[in-house]
Formats: sequence, C-alpha cells, structure tokens
Amino acid sequence: MDGNAWVILAAVLALGLAVAAGVLLVRVFAARRLLLDAGIPLRDKALFWVAVAYTLSPVDLVPDPVYLDDIGILLLALRSLQAAASAAAARRPSDRAA
Repeated sequence: MDGNAWVILAAVLALGLAVAAGVLLVRVFAARRLLLDAGIPLRDKALFWVAVAYTLSPVDLVPDPVYLDDIGILLLALRSLQAAASAAAARRPSDRAA
C-alpha cells in the first residue's frame, strides 16, 4: 500500500469511530428520561453527565481521531443507567395491579 491508501484508510476508520461515538451520545441523551425517575441513584445520574461532558470535552485519554475512550465511557454510562432503571423498576410496585 502506498502512503495515500494509508491516509484514506485512517480517515475512514476515524470517521467510523466518530459516527459510533455520535450514535452512542444520542442514545445516552435518549436515556435521559431515566433520570427523571426518582429511583435512580445519584451516582448513576452523575455518571450520565460525566459521560456527556467527557465526550464533548477536548481533553481525552486518547487523542480525538481515536474515539475508543469516548465510546467506552458512553457504553459504561448506558449500561449503568439501564441497570439502575431495571433495579428501580423491580423495586416499584406494579401500576397494573388493580
């Protein structure tokens, strides 16, 4: 492969990682409605905002053409919110029981 092919490959990879990070950021914002639930612990609410701030921050653990650290933080926030929402739903009495 010549030099131009490596540059194109790196650009395509960087674009793919940026799109993945963008999709996860949108999913994290979509999960924002879970924050309205009073049963979600403060730690999980804070993790949501930390993940958003880290993704949008210019300061990263890994330089920004590589979004793997951003993707990891967003996945951690999504999993944490999902687990907290499931635990809160399990503790809540059913609304259907009448």
